[in-house]
Amino acid sequence: MMKRSVETAMKTLGIKITSIHHCSISEGKGQAANYDVVFTPLNFVKMFDGAKAKGITIVGVKNVMSAKEIQERIETETDLTTRG
Repeated sequence: MMKRSVETAMKTLGIKITSIHHCSISEGKGQAANYDVVFTPLNFVKMFDGAKAKGITIVGVKNVMSAKEIQERIETETDLTTRG
């Protein structure tokens, strides 16, 4: 569900996705360093503190089915709209 919402939000913002991967939280925690951005439900954000310390952007989302919320969080919590 979140994968689809992220794809919709990124497309709306005109941000190209080069790779997107959906997985369990435990797998994501181990693989986070391989990605530029991690989207996760808000209650799991702290699990990604190690990745955040390495410069990975972590975006917590309250409603994983809301492309609108994800779009707003991309615009306010990341630099994805300005990356070239």
